[in-house]
Amino acid sequence: MNIVEEKWEEILNNIRREYCPSNIAYSTWIAPLTIYEVTDDDLYILVDKEASIDHIEKKYTSPFVVSVAEITGREYNVSFVTSEEDVIEEKKQIVESSKKSSAVFEKANLYSKYSFETFVVGKNNNYAHAASYAVSENPGEVYNPLFIYGGVGLGKTHLMHSIARRVLENDPTKNVLYVTSETFTNEMIDALKVGKTGNELAMITFRDKYRNNDILLIDDIQFIENKTGIQEEFFHTFNHLHTSGKAIIISSDRPPKDIKTLESRLSTRFGWGLTVDITIPDYETRMAILKKKIENDNLEEFQIPDEVIEYIANNIKKNIRELEGTLNRLVFLSRLEKRPIDIPLAAEALKDFISPDNNKNITDELILEVVSEHFNIPVQDITGKKRNADIVIARQIVMYLCRSITDSPYSNIGILLGGRDHSTVIYGVRKIDADIKGDENLNNTVNTIRKKINPI
Repeated sequence: MNIVEEKWEEILNNIRREYCPSNIAYSTWIAPLTIYEVTDDDLYILVDKEASIDHIEKKYTSPFVVSVAEITGREYNVSFVTSEEDVIEEKKQIVESSKKSSAVFEKANLYSKYSFETFVVGKNNNYAHAASYAVSENPGEVYNPLFIYGGVGLGKTHLMHSIARRVLENDPTKNVLYVTSETFTNEMIDALKVGKTGNELAMITFRDKYRNNDILLIDDIQFIENKTGIQEEFFHTFNHLHTSGKAIIISSDRPPKDIKTLESRLSTRFGWGLTVDITIPDYETRMAILKKKIENDNLEEFQIPDEVIEYIANNIKKNIRELEGTLNRLVFLSRLEKRPIDIPLAAEALKDFISPDNNKNITDELILEVVSEHFNIPVQDITGKKRNADIVIARQIVMYLCRSITDSPYSNIGILLGGRDHSTVIYGVRKIDADIKGDENLNNTVNTIRKKINPI
């Protein structure tokens, strides 16, 4: 029996006291109600008279939401139903709506975990957050282009996905596309190669993809420096969208004026709208980020003590990705070694992130996090059993980079990736090592990820 069922009589009595002016109202409308079903966040209440459901929904939905929350300590979505068919139909509509939203987000290349609701606002990012929210409400009309810059792992990508997500939630018919500058570069290279074989439609198709959008979001624009041809094409794409009143959102690890070899005409255009920065989060923001991570990833079951959260926040200061990665490493060690989460275990989890001279060491967990974000593939898919082509490539790149950057033993990399055999890791490392020598796009991708892991 769940807590709503346990407290049902208490909930009804609260409704009687607070919301029923007379015993007649209570006995007529409330007393006959029974619980049909309680799921994770949904409470279905059975109404025995179909004719009365409209009145009950209108008058008592809010009182039930409030009373259930007050008495159980948890909020539920309250629905009134008259039969099992109603419940099934409502669930079906919820599922269909969720599928449509997922398809729209997937088409735009959006990462499902990024939204304004999961973004922690602090002194370091409040201007960037406010500007991003304003653009999401009026894309193309304010701050166009919006240029967000800041160090690695501070939340630029999170804000870009949040903008795109909110635009699509407000209007699913909008054409929205998020890509990294590396993807833009690779696709242009491919189109040029195909064009050389006589297929003139390749570049037309490429340009249609990028210019036929209401909102275009380009991440890590700094990677087009030293690429004259790519800058030329992006210049024309930018002009086409901006002239058409379409929204452009760009991110970089530095302001436009500091991107070496960036053409002045592009640098000037990037400054037409609004340029905002994200800086290193302060202690309070780091604490809030960790607590939000625990909530979003359902890590409450590990009962991480406040002193451990404070320890992490005090020692990991410059990079949100590392901050969250440390929490992942802590949970991983707790599961692996079957130890409770405490300060000694936290110190062990942080040993590769902090050192006496305050220089960080790159860890396998950090590489996994960066690859996950770069490919827009959840960590659990990379470490899981799925064999989709995109997931397999991402997994093998993790193997290759862990081996080439950290020189971790094959067995350790296998454990990180869901307990894979060392021979599987060896194969993955060798395959990427061989493929990057003949595949320009793959080599570009690996080098871009390297820069994200360690931009120095």
